[in-house]
Amino acid sequence: MADPIILHPDTEFIRDVTRGGGADMKKCFQCATCSSTCGLSTENRPFPRKQIVEAQWGMTDRLIGDPAIWLCHNCGDCTTRCPRGAHPAETLSAIRCAVIRRLAFPRFMGGVFAIPESAVAMLAFSAILLLSIALLPAPSPGSSPLVFAQMFPKTRLEPFFFAVSGWVVLALTVGAVRFAGALRRGGAEGPILSNLVPALMEIVSHRRFAECGAQQGRRWGHLLVFSAFVGLAAMGTTVGIGSMLGLMDTPIPFLNPLKLFANLCALVLVTGAAVLVWNRLKDRQARAGAVFSDWFLLILIGGAGLTGLLSEALRLTQLRAAMFFIYYTHLTLVLTLFLGAPYSKFVHFLYRTMAMAATRQESSSSGWPITRRRQSPATS
Repeated sequence: MADPIILHPDTEFIRDVTRGGGADMKKCFQCATCSSTCGLSTENRPFPRKQIVEAQWGMTDRLIGDPAIWLCHNCGDCTTRCPRGAHPAETLSAIRCAVIRRLAFPRFMGGVFAIPESAVAMLAFSAILLLSIALLPAPSPGSSPLVFAQMFPKTRLEPFFFAVSGWVVLALTVGAVRFAGALRRGGAEGPILSNLVPALMEIVSHRRFAECGAQQGRRWGHLLVFSAFVGLAAMGTTVGIGSMLGLMDTPIPFLNPLKLFANLCALVLVTGAAVLVWNRLKDRQARAGAVFSDWFLLILIGGAGLTGLLSEALRLTQLRAAMFFIYYTHLTLVLTLFLGAPYSKFVHFLYRTMAMAATRQESSSSGWPITRRRQSPATS
């Protein structure tokens, strides 16, 4: 006879999942339709029905160390076929958000994007920080030509953003260490470091998004945003270091290859954000399952790209008030994205990569079939 399990439900975790988009999880009565649909599910590891039960009972320790919640790409097939309307895909997304809050450093920042009040406070905090390093008032119309460094000197702005980046790296590192420990306690024993490159290659290609049925269109939106963000981060770092070392002078001429590449990345970023927003708006199910943090992040991403392009256009027109205001808005959105990276969906990239690396050995044999799709009996 199996030993009894004594449950100590984490009611706060249950509330976080419920508020984060998993309000319908109590409708689940374990019919296993979702598990018969999902390619991650095996006979020994029914996914996601096992995770839904654990969330219902507030079994936080098990879910924090469960790599399966990160192997899921929220394709939505399980929600489409759920006969009870329990929305397992949305519940898994809410579980991930709740786990992020438990892994966050510092812990009180974990829910910064969860509700409008804290998100607006983060925006205001970013705006105040930027004002503290600005030279006010901005240059008069007689100053020619007007450049953004006249309001935000490079000697202040660049070290400031590098310091913020250092803080973000620290927060991500602490979260990664906590997650690695949770994975080991959860039984994922694969070598993480040596498997990072194969896991990253799969993530960069977004191959598994192509396997989605209900929400296959999400692949292109995610791929565009991901590619553009990597490109802009690389360009920003390169130009920032070059400027601090005296190797580059900003503003960079419009026809400079670096500038052209950055503008292309910004256009791709705005396009990708628009695709993701459109996919949600046209899909009633996706629109209903989206929570505030999803929309807020999309607004930040699209807004940062759009205001970046507008800032450059307005600098060329030399419209003093408009160019400085839009640039200030752009910096505020970018800083909010940076500060919120360890606590928003951006951190999915880190935890998903680690989970895929830690289970790669198992997936190649009989454990987590991350390369296999399985049709639902209802559609076969």
